[in-house]
Amino acid sequence: MKKHIALSIVVLFLLFAFEGHSQEITKYDFLEIIVVQKANNRGKVKRIKVEEQASLVGQNISIDEIEDIEQTSTLLNYMNARDWEFLDRQSVVSDDNDPVWMSYIFRKRK
Repeated sequence: MKKHIALSIVVLFLLFAFEGHSQEITKYDFLEIIVVQKANNRGKVKRIKVEEQASLVGQNISIDEIEDIEQTSTLLNYMNARDWEFLDRQSVVSDDNDPVWMSYIFRKRK
């Protein structure tokens, strides 16, 4: 009886060990988009800049299309429609009348 219990424990341990080992870490492509926005103008974009990035290779988005966007809500809708998930935004403001520089980070499952 003790051998059966010990064997059962070992088998359960091995099953859980294999299950935990077989789980894969999800990999993502990340994309940074720089948005220069007019100060105090509710999302009106002055300029969007996208640098060449490895995550753009083979994707269904283009730098030219992104840089032609005129509002931040349109940018978010454009990226969402192409399965890019908004992850983070950081902004830099130097003075009240200076433009706001924002870095939008998106990710897409590989």
